[in-house]
Amino acid sequence: SATSFKHVSPAGSAIANELSSELKSSYFIDELELSPLATAFARARGSDRMSSFGDFIALSRICDVLTARLISKEVSDGIIAPDYENDAFDILKSKKKGAYTIIKIDKDFVPEPIEVKTVFGITFEQQRNNCKITDDLLLNIVTKNKFLSNEDKRNLLLALITLKYTQSNSVCFAKDGQAIGIGAGQQSRIHCTRLAASKADVWFLRQAPHVQSLHFVDGLTRAERDNAIDVYINNSKDILEDGAWQKIFKTKPCIFSEEEKNEWLSKNTNVALASDAFFPFSDNIECAKKSGVTVIAEPGGSLRDKDVIEACDKYNIAMAFTGLRLFHH
Repeated sequence: SATSFKHVSPAGSAIANELSSELKSSYFIDELELSPLATAFARARGSDRMSSFGDFIALSRICDVLTARLISKEVSDGIIAPDYENDAFDILKSKKKGAYTIIKIDKDFVPEPIEVKTVFGITFEQQRNNCKITDDLLLNIVTKNKFLSNEDKRNLLLALITLKYTQSNSVCFAKDGQAIGIGAGQQSRIHCTRLAASKADVWFLRQAPHVQSLHFVDGLTRAERDNAIDVYINNSKDILEDGAWQKIFKTKPCIFSEEEKNEWLSKNTNVALASDAFFPFSDNIECAKKSGVTVIAEPGGSLRDKDVIEACDKYNIAMAFTGLRLFHH
């Protein structure tokens, strides 16, 4: 989930850097430039590198060559898009030794207004969620701080769109036009928030100097590097034991201490948070604040809305009640 920009974010730049030698000189000015679609893909993929493995990709625009080249480097099972440039199609059809699934969207298809699901002989029906995520959802700001910048609004809308298509219960963190942490399918709201916050923290820690300076041995796959980074961030002592680090790194990295990680995380600010349903307790706000959240959008309607608002006011967080639940079952 991401919006497109001229250049990729730090999380996506590693993908771009690896491709720089392959791209024609016409794609360069001062640094590698990607198409808007390729940038959006790199940013979406970079939001959660551990989960972005063996996925199915959906594009909203015609797949161009630059996007296809990015996809060609990733572990993916298939793609669906409105159409494909000829050269892009040739790149994609070579994935998985020709077994890569490539689907063209039928632009005239209209889904049924009622969704139907049968579970052990019981049929459930619900109206399809066709709601439009617009700025109007952010007008009812219930906190003392009522300021939302254009950047805040963009991040909140992106988070809400993400939640519209994410399994409930769900919470999404967004920053710089990119989803950076999604907590989905949990049985309680606080577990959604904790999961999304932990992923957002990892996203930011991947950009720390400790991680950016890692030197991997030749021949590691992208997935192996991502796994190594995840272990290094979460428990660097395990991966730095003698006999272990030599299989992954050219030089032994220094330990990434908890104090150093906390210091780096304290720099992560201007994070937006959205929830697909109301926060029943203020503990969600306490958790969100620790991961740099400064603006929130949630439906409202809890018996403890007052407590949640007071928690936001304590941290000068601006919160909008959207009045719209985005449950997806």
